[in-house]
Amino acid sequence: MPTRRQALAASLALAAAALGPAGAARAALAVGAAAPDFSAEAAVGGEVFRFTLSEALKQGPVVLYFYPKAFTSGCTIEAKLFADASEDFKALGATVIGMSNDPIDTLRKFSVEACRSKFAVAADHGAKVMKAYDAALRIVPGMADRISYVISPQGRVLHVHDSMSPEGHVTSTLKAVQAWKAGTATR
Repeated sequence: MPTRRQALAASLALAAAALGPAGAARAALAVGAAAPDFSAEAAVGGEVFRFTLSEALKQGPVVLYFYPKAFTSGCTIEAKLFADASEDFKALGATVIGMSNDPIDTLRKFSVEACRSKFAVAADHGAKVMKAYDAALRIVPGMADRISYVISPQGRVLHVHDSMSPEGHVTSTLKAVQAWKAGTATR
């Protein structure tokens, strides 16, 4: 009998195969669209706090990345990649926050083990934020798709990377933040 995690992994693999590369992920929020504000319970380094997008944007751009489930192989890979690049994002004045529908107790552990206490992960209770960002998996609406947004301090979407593959999200969003930073330096 498969474990719950094995069953989930099998379901996600079947869903990705059924949707194919063109339909696996999509983002309704286009570049230039207003990013919906939200507040959510989050954790970094195992400590719980309240994350509010509008407050974080006062410090600079925000990289908001949605992922399906903490401690699954792809989500752990992606979290470790963001952790490895966290100093690069910070040097550019950007805040990174991951979001899933996992309970906060799970995310407290994930923030230490996978995120290495380098950035926060937020709990999207009721999948309200992922719905506002059209980041829910089509076949499992309560679970996040793998979509990353870069949001400007003015609350506008600067960049979208939508791929079920965990690789590429960090490189793509980092380049977008670098381009934003270069553009603000010339003004």
